Amino acid sequence: MAFEGLSEKLGAAFKKLRAKGKLKESDVKEAMREVRLALLEADVNYKVVKDFVATVTERSIGAEVLESLTPAQHVIKIVNDELTALMGETNSRINFASKIPTVIMMCGLQGSGKTTHSAKLARMFKEQGKRPLLVACDVYRPAAVEQLQVVGGRVNTPVFEMGTDHNPVEIAQKAVAHAKDYGNDIVILDTAGRLHIDEQLMEELKNIKGTVVPDEILLVIDSMVGQDAVNVAKSFDEALGIDGVILTKLDGDTRGGAALSVRAVTGKPIKFVGTGEKLEDLEPFYPDRMASRILGMGDVLTLIEKAQVQVDEKQALQLAQKMKENTFDLNDLLEQMKQIRKMGPLGQIMNMIPGLAGKLKEEDAQQGEMQLQKIEAMICSMTPGEREKPSVINPSRKRRIAAGSGNKVEDVNRLLRQFEQMQKLMKMMGGKGGGKGKRRKMPPMPPQMMPPGFPM
Repeated sequence: MAFEGLSEKLGAAFKKLRAKGKLKESDVKEAMREVRLALLEADVNYKVVKDFVATVTERSIGAEVLESLTPAQHVIKIVNDELTALMGETNSRINFASKIPTVIMMCGLQGSGKTTHSAKLARMFKEQGKRPLLVACDVYRPAAVEQLQVVGGRVNTPVFEMGTDHNPVEIAQKAVAHAKDYGNDIVILDTAGRLHIDEQLMEELKNIKGTVVPDEILLVIDSMVGQDAVNVAKSFDEALGIDGVILTKLDGDTRGGAALSVRAVTGKPIKFVGTGEKLEDLEPFYPDRMASRILGMGDVLTLIEKAQVQVDEKQALQLAQKMKENTFDLNDLLEQMKQIRKMGPLGQIMNMIPGLAGKLKEEDAQQGEMQLQKIEAMICSMTPGEREKPSVINPSRKRRIAAGSGNKVEDVNRLLRQFEQMQKLMKMMGGKGGGKGKRRKMPPMPPQMMPPGFPM
């Protein structure tokens, strides 16, 4: 889970500060030593850590903070502000050309995820009503053209290719001309990478840049490589002049050093982050939201945006109405679970909720996912009549459902018992007029149905 180690260590440091009613300068300095160690262990660039801690310490030992009624909260706010500043203050957007097409050149080392993230970008642009064109400029890596065609097909985006016998510069040039003729307003060039930075790679990229003059050069970096990611960014920027960075595999980077160092070292913004293997797992990078996640304060705005994109509003309102009227059955529960799972892995969703962020461990999240799958399997093993009226499920039916879903009869009993408790809760809430006149985008997962390990 992204920043898991860093969040834990910062949380522990701030817990000690909160325990003190009045802060002294020595308390702040002790906390900053722990922050410094936490950042270094997260593989953040040493100079970045040094400057960051110095700035936070200077701001935190001011009279306004130390004499405040809630000094610990002041210090945490300062850390939040400085983390946000470190990562770039605001969300940096794509530089769209005044005339079509806008040309985006993707570059990076081999294995960083250029081809997949080219398709992810194309998918995002299509959702915005644009007509992207993917271009296969990698003529060296075996099956690179075929890979782009496969992911392009999955996001329903055309792929321009001329095989592997043509020069990448010529391919890029003809692709831009093709886009003008066929009305594609965005051209995404998937260029070749190498296992390491070399003169030949940079020369080719410079030639493509000089010929098609891209409006945006995006460097794709694997965040898992830590400090090396920063060195790669610096080298590409010095040789090519990049406009922004896409950090991939952020969901698996428990340290987060690259995300905290790239902007400070190169001066170039992180524009997008890859948060999973699926083609929809691409998010714009918001420094303030990321800082909030790191400090365990959640990220409600991103959660709302995910819900707006993934959740069927009409269906969600119908489910909310059924909960209010106490006509919610197991079919509805199954549908609700599917809608929640569309938004992403359980751990990722929980880490966006204030108060829960950072509290759900990776193993708990995995166990929770398994529990949701078990519940789904049991409901799918029931007949339509059993889902609508669970009270008809007698012992022989329970044995059949357990066998059909690969579970035990005790699991079926637990599910039915929890669902019965949930219905009673809904009846009580309905009787009190709860939620009257309010429209909800997404009915919440009832507490009784939460998986083991879920922090309540």
